[in-house]
Amino acid sequence: MKKEKMKRIICIISAVLLLFNFAGCSLLDDEDWEDEYEDEEYGGIGEYTDGPLEWAPSSSVLSVDKNTGEMTIERPGRESETPMGEDGTWTIFVYLCGSDLESENGMGTDDLTELMSAEIGDNIRFVVQTGGAYDWYNEDVDKDKLQRFLIQNQKMVEVYSAEAGDMGDTAVLTDFLRWGVKEYPANHMGVIFWNHGGGSIEGVCYDENNEEDSLTLPEIDAAFYSVAPEMTDRFEFVGFDACLMGTVETANVLASYARYMYGSEETEPGSGWDYTAIGNYLSENPKANGAELGKVVCDTYLEACSLDEDADITTLSVIDLEALDQFLVAFNTFAKSMYEAGGDVNTLASMIREIEYVENYGGNNRSEGYTNMVDLGGLIEACASESVAGTEEALEALKKVVSYQVSGSSHAESSGLSVYYPLKVEGSTELSMFESVCVSPYYLSFIDRQNLGSAYAGGYSEDGGSEEDEYYDEDSYWYDEDDWYDDSYWFDEDDCWGSGYEYEYDEECDCYRRKTKEDQSHWNYADREKETGESKLITFAEKPHLNDDGVYTFTLDKRGIENAAAVYGFVYEMSEDEKDFIEIGETFEINGDYNTGVFEDIFDGYWFSLPDGQNLATYIVENTENFVIYTSPILLNGKETNLRLKQTADGDITVEGVWDGISENGASSRKVTKIKTGDRIIPKYYSLDADTMEDGEWQGNEYVAEDDFDIYYGLLQEADYYYAFCIDDIYYDYYITEFEVFHVDENGEIGFYEE
Repeated sequence: MKKEKMKRIICIISAVLLLFNFAGCSLLDDEDWEDEYEDEEYGGIGEYTDGPLEWAPSSSVLSVDKNTGEMTIERPGRESETPMGEDGTWTIFVYLCGSDLESENGMGTDDLTELMSAEIGDNIRFVVQTGGAYDWYNEDVDKDKLQRFLIQNQKMVEVYSAEAGDMGDTAVLTDFLRWGVKEYPANHMGVIFWNHGGGSIEGVCYDENNEEDSLTLPEIDAAFYSVAPEMTDRFEFVGFDACLMGTVETANVLASYARYMYGSEETEPGSGWDYTAIGNYLSENPKANGAELGKVVCDTYLEACSLDEDADITTLSVIDLEALDQFLVAFNTFAKSMYEAGGDVNTLASMIREIEYVENYGGNNRSEGYTNMVDLGGLIEACASESVAGTEEALEALKKVVSYQVSGSSHAESSGLSVYYPLKVEGSTELSMFESVCVSPYYLSFIDRQNLGSAYAGGYSEDGGSEEDEYYDEDSYWYDEDDWYDDSYWFDEDDCWGSGYEYEYDEECDCYRRKTKEDQSHWNYADREKETGESKLITFAEKPHLNDDGVYTFTLDKRGIENAAAVYGFVYEMSEDEKDFIEIGETFEINGDYNTGVFEDIFDGYWFSLPDGQNLATYIVENTENFVIYTSPILLNGKETNLRLKQTADGDITVEGVWDGISENGASSRKVTKIKTGDRIIPKYYSLDADTMEDGEWQGNEYVAEDDFDIYYGLLQEADYYYAFCIDDIYYDYYITEFEVFHVDENGEIGFYEE
């Protein structure tokens, strides 16, 4: 590729301007700070004192020297910490954004009831702010107001009320925390975010009264940053009773403001934490620290999930934020080596193949949607086989960060923290947000190179037109291996790396807000149509065909091997009117060797179906040595959702229930609903028009669940079926082969038709 194409709109980072905890350089010289701090025009956040000044923006917090690759970290506020209350006192602030969890299921009310059931004495206080729901299942909370309640001595008393506000707004969170630490200071203080979560990109607390607006990580950071000058100590912990927030990006934001973080890598069941157990423990152990309390939060959460039969997918971790910086330094060293190793396309392909099998969280499939959150330890381990330097050091440092964790059988290998990795990118906004929260410029460049490659590897030019095959010579790929590193996008003119946004002060709400970067055009390539189904990077020595033994097979050539990320199969059946190919799902029953490039179908003809014989469209969510979890799109009583199935290595099948997946706004559903007798189930399918091959959707017939509802797993019914290989390339496009027809006969024998 021509270098001028690669170097478009490069200068998008200005580390000198940052007031964020990733900041590259200081806004103000130290001698200028006192005058500016007292200036109401600048912030109006109070007089200068020895305590709060430590929290003020000063020298850089997280920066990387391009010449050495070394990361240095400084977090203002840790040098001088004075407790804000008497020994043995606790205040926990609960930011309870009800949303549909409350308005449809009363889950917020349930947790308020749990808190009032705890034997909380005078030295322990829970201060709860409510909002964000259409309606509430109790008479104390008004859906048209923002209210604050003090819960103590098994009573809930309203202590504040205001007009309804947006719980997804930085200003609302800032006001609650600023008011809280002033009115209810304590020796130990914690913050709990209660609601849906969406991971590092989407954030937490979706307000259904305000178009599902959520608090992103930069907005959370801005709120804590605004409140910090009012404090002489950090919060003991910040926790997320919400899905998917146990991420390294979240931990990095909070490390300047708290000692511990509690968060789940995976989705959380609707019941959430056990607040009665938490309150009772603190009452009996008021001098407990964040690590000790966190262990109780984790253990009682797992126990509650077990009682609700939701323990299999459970994860929850206690993150020691004091140890995080050592890990970030080690991760940056690892990421630098990972990035450099990826300059070799064979190594890059091998790493991506391994990462594809790392544990991931929140679905990440066509039917349920994508969160793009993968296990951090698994991602590091995936690169170890490629001799990426620093893997052992990073893994050891990660173990020290995760002070305690629990996990169910589905996530027994989880490391305790997840990280953003784009299994499927939805567009430029997602990548721009990731730029804002990424913890290493080398990891950011690794992700950017892979995604930018997707825009060009499929044959797209900068203006969107098609190009000749100039990128596909044997010795030339979409980037020059020396070009990217020498002129990295993520280092400024002083060879300094910082974050991608800054703060601006909002006088109206007396808080800081994220300032939108004027030029975010670098990521525009992610908005192009990338998936073609005809990836030019997938090329063959032998094209897909039936061999002499009647086996459907193909052989990739050198370029195909270098660019293939995954190989699987799709199975279709023909509609009764013969107008549509109906996709009944994917299968990984394939023998393959990336060394030789030879792949063969070994599909055995077994499939999942409803008791009435209708085949379900099934897609793999997770594949382990002991079990496989599948999802299948259905209508349940007229509502679109996904049926979750678990098949053990012994062949036993469990219907786990239905899960709505990821919403359009990025919120992960918390509730897994069990199938009940009388439920109306209609299977849904993706389809292809038999004439035009255009995408469509198809619905099956209604089935009414009976007692002991179960799923049948057996040979497909006697009929003709259609099979195609699908080969993902390493840049998010794929190649799908032409259909081959196979037949299942009355004896269960399966075979392809020979030409």
